[in-house]
Amino acid sequence: MATHHIEASDKVLHGSFSPEHKPVLTIENGDSVTLNTIGLEWGLKNKDGSSISFRSRTKEKKSGHPLIGPVYINGAKPGMMLAVRMNKIVPGWYGWNVGGGSESWQNEHAGISFEEKTTLNWELNAENMTGKTIIGTREFQIPLSPFMGVLATAPAEKGLHSTIPPRYCGGNIDCKELVEGSTVYLPVAVEGALFSTGDGHAVQGDGEVSGTAIECPMDEVSMTFTLFENQTIRMPRADTPSGWLTFGFDEDLNKAAGIALKEMIDLMQERFQVSREEAIALGSTVVDLRITQVVNKVKGVHAVLPHGLLEVKSVDNAVR
Repeated sequence: MATHHIEASDKVLHGSFSPEHKPVLTIENGDSVTLNTIGLEWGLKNKDGSSISFRSRTKEKKSGHPLIGPVYINGAKPGMMLAVRMNKIVPGWYGWNVGGGSESWQNEHAGISFEEKTTLNWELNAENMTGKTIIGTREFQIPLSPFMGVLATAPAEKGLHSTIPPRYCGGNIDCKELVEGSTVYLPVAVEGALFSTGDGHAVQGDGEVSGTAIECPMDEVSMTFTLFENQTIRMPRADTPSGWLTFGFDEDLNKAAGIALKEMIDLMQERFQVSREEAIALGSTVVDLRITQVVNKVKGVHAVLPHGLLEVKSVDNAVR
């Protein structure tokens, strides 16, 4: 299987989703791709203080996240499932995040919508996976857990679509569990799948409560792409180091939770050959519902089935 490389440039960046975007790379089933990504602000900073700015090749009136792609996978057809294995994720040397200073429901509840916006500038160390920032006279340090905020195939609906809300084909999922070693499964809605990624996060808490994670460029992202012909899924799901994940997206958090739960019941039925009633009963003992994010126009919930907690053994003369 071949390995391809995409270098971030104006020629490969776009700021919207569309089934009509021309691919920047065509690969075969089973191939791998390595790439680097730029910052959310459509730029890259150098340690000497200089910076480089980038533009979307698709010339949207208002560009969203700077995304690399799309990548066309030969043989991908609507109704298939695309597996994206996250082999390696290496953050760049800097990142930033903000708090307050804008109107949002969470800032309103915190009483900081009209206060001056605070920006934290983070120095990132990819060798020991730590980040540090200075507030006043104190240094704050945290462990990093990098992941890609946006992982998406193209939607079937024509026209340009915002990158901000996640949807059935993925997008701005912003799930902190999708780290190196994860495999993300996405529905294929168009020929070639047209996969795109971007929005690097050095670390994030569940909810992404300020509206930003530590937003950062990625020096290296390595992914392997595998198509499944006879497995159709309605929503993204993932196999991560911490467990199996299913997702729900909706403006109503209760509805998002319901979608994530329904998808988890489907997954448990497939894996354990149980009824839906048995699946939800088992799920109530081991499955967690977590808030993915509350800031992307639609809210996200992910259901987590941890690896290793649910053991299955065959028994003779089982009592019912």
